[in-house]
Amino acid sequence: MKTSPAIGDVFDFSFRVSDAKIVPVLYPESDIFLSMPSVFATGYMVGLMEWACAEALRPHLDEGEGSLGVLVDVNHIAPTLPGQTVTVTVTCDKAEGRKLGWSLVARDELDVIGEGRHERAVVAWDRFNQKLDEKRNRLRGA
Repeated sequence: MKTSPAIGDVFDFSFRVSDAKIVPVLYPESDIFLSMPSVFATGYMVGLMEWACAEALRPHLDEGEGSLGVLVDVNHIAPTLPGQTVTVTVTCDKAEGRKLGWSLVARDELDVIGEGRHERAVVAWDRFNQKLDEKRNRLRGA
C-alpha cells in the first residue's frame, strides 16, 4: 500500500438506481422477494457502500493490490425509487495498517436512506488467489 487514507478524509460516490437494482431482482428465485415493492434493495445498497469505500481506497493501493470487505454494519432507513440517484459519503475513521474503516451516509435526492460503518482489508491479489487455489484443492479432496 502506498499510503493510508487519513482519518477524516471524505469521499463521495454517486449511482443512479436502475430497475436492475430493486428488491424483486435481488433473489428472483424467492417468491418472498418477488412480492416485495420495486425499491432499491438493501443488498444493493450495501454493495454500493462497499464500492464507494473501495473507490476511496483505490489511489492508495500498489499494483497487484485490492481490498475486500471485512465488516458491514448499516441501517437502511428510507426507500429509494428506480431512477433516483444515491450518493454515498464515506469518511475514513480507521487506518490501522492494512485495515481501513469508514463511516457511511447514503442519500437520495430527498432523504438519508442508509448509514453505518464499513471496514476493508488491503490484500495482495497473488497471495489471496493462492489461498483460493488451496481451498479449491481441499474441496476436491486433493
